[in-house]
Amino acid sequence: MTRLVKEHHKPFGDLRDMSTYLVTGVAGFIAARVAEFLLDEGHRVVGVDNLNEAYDVRMKAYRLERLKQRRGFTFLRLDISDRQLLEQADLNAQHFEAVINLAARAGVRQAMLDPWVYVQTNVEGTLNLLEFCRRRQISKFILASTSSVYGANAPLPTPDDAPSDHPLQPYAASKKAAEVLCHAYHHLYGLDVTVFRYFTVYGPAGRPDMSMFRFTQWISEGRPVKLNGDGQQLRGFTYVDDIARGTLAGLKPLGYEVINLGGHECVRMIDLIHMLEELIGRQAQIEYHPFHPADMWANWAKVEKAERLLGWVPQIPLQEGLARTVAWYNAERTWARDIRTD
Repeated sequence: MTRLVKEHHKPFGDLRDMSTYLVTGVAGFIAARVAEFLLDEGHRVVGVDNLNEAYDVRMKAYRLERLKQRRGFTFLRLDISDRQLLEQADLNAQHFEAVINLAARAGVRQAMLDPWVYVQTNVEGTLNLLEFCRRRQISKFILASTSSVYGANAPLPTPDDAPSDHPLQPYAASKKAAEVLCHAYHHLYGLDVTVFRYFTVYGPAGRPDMSMFRFTQWISEGRPVKLNGDGQQLRGFTYVDDIARGTLAGLKPLGYEVINLGGHECVRMIDLIHMLEELIGRQAQIEYHPFHPADMWANWAKVEKAERLLGWVPQIPLQEGLARTVAWYNAERTWARDIRTD
């Protein structure tokens, strides 16, 4: 595979005219927003997703339906962990500027129940896509990884070069394995790879297995708010639009880089609940449960590298992002109230 020789991409908003991008996990929270941003810029997006039931599939259907209404979007229901993906005629007929691999089995606790599917999707799926790039001579690959790779004793805020060799659960371990595979393909074949370690992402149409959607729904509907631990845990939240912008900024050639993205505004979980109470206009009924061993006590990113390499800085303050999230929930409440969050 030849190395990338063209001039690097300019910052997001001025990508190469009318390019086609392969976005995997396109019905997912971050991937759907990335696809929307690309379409807004006039690019074509081929989106791949297997629409699995890792969480309530109605949320994925909502995001996907919005994308299907957009000009330039093509959807293929495929599973990246299926090796036959490499032979798909619909994919091989396209010329892709880059592969943006946002497909994943995510969630630290669910990974304890079925670690095999995490390895299949996050490791074997990534390998299939790397091999697809090698065979098709696609020179750019973006991988969505996770802050969970930093484990239990990461310095706060956590720099990109902090140790990541002691993950706490199979989810983080599978993502670390995917990162290492990416480095091997960079070394052997010159594939240009940007690995993003996402911290806690939130926003409209967010994942219902994550705290922001759950807390918003539970408080709004007068249901018990199940809080693991005493509420003093720290989480660094970043709005999904900021994450999508940063991801697309990573399309520029970088060689092989691992970059933190997100987690810039750190808040205690109990304070987050109080902020949502004020926006929703209803008091939370908090149920305290034991701290889960798969969880990290704190999650807070150091993001200077993203600013230095990508010119990326988050733009949406937490209070504004929370207001947008609650407003979305209220607008979609007739069905969002029934989304499974347990």
